[in-house]
Amino acid sequence: MSTIGIRLRNGELRLLDPQDGSLQRQDFVVYETEKGLDCSPVILLPSVVLTEHGQLPTARLIRKASGADLKQLDSKWTEEVKAHGLCGEKVSAHGLPMKLIETVYTFDFSRLTFYYTADHRVDFRALLKDLTSIFRRVRIELRQIGVRDAAGILGGVGVCGRELCCSTFLKEFAPITIKLAKEQNLPMNPTKISGLCGRLMCCLSYEHEMYKEIKAELPRVGDKVGTPDGIGIVLEQLVMKESVKVEITDDLVVIVPLKMLNEAKSS
Repeated sequence: MSTIGIRLRNGELRLLDPQDGSLQRQDFVVYETEKGLDCSPVILLPSVVLTEHGQLPTARLIRKASGADLKQLDSKWTEEVKAHGLCGEKVSAHGLPMKLIETVYTFDFSRLTFYYTADHRVDFRALLKDLTSIFRRVRIELRQIGVRDAAGILGGVGVCGRELCCSTFLKEFAPITIKLAKEQNLPMNPTKISGLCGRLMCCLSYEHEMYKEIKAELPRVGDKVGTPDGIGIVLEQLVMKESVKVEITDDLVVIVPLKMLNEAKSS
């Protein structure tokens, strides 16, 4: 049987113990995480997901969602939209330098969390007082998040044409510097190497080791190498093609795969 899991609203994957094995794809379940109760549809995770992304965190299955649970879920979404609008109005009224990103109720309406971004620390005591007077008998939490976390929540499509990594599988953000882009021979154009969040693309980090391994095998710029067209000087490393650009003569520049360079040297 395939591994059963759920996808949280922020894109994060969690594993579930199906217990009796009766759960099917697209069945809704009520579950509990460290953030409280929620309800999401079941997905069947192919083994490749577990292989590529390692051990996934778990969630505690409470029950398969009933008709009443689905009505409560619909009501939760409606109330979140209302709460988001009210909080946004209060933020504007207080002139606070913060951007409201998402508003989330726990499934049992016991806690209401407002996620926001801001350049600096925000004094939201007056805002919190207003919110507690509006949403009574609910625990209110205002949580500041980074722009990368915000991108993961809002979602989108990257320059690669795929859904953002941060809104699917990538949940730990490694430090990324411009040095990584330089070592990968990428153009130093901010629009080319930045993600939707405005920061350097996360893939610069987890693709870096592959670039280092390939570059270590390629001859360096300026090296003299043998090619099927003769001896030449390496002008450029083409890492993604595992090839080099070689100048044979002033009028002849060729692109040669690493394998052909090795064959030329041994011949």
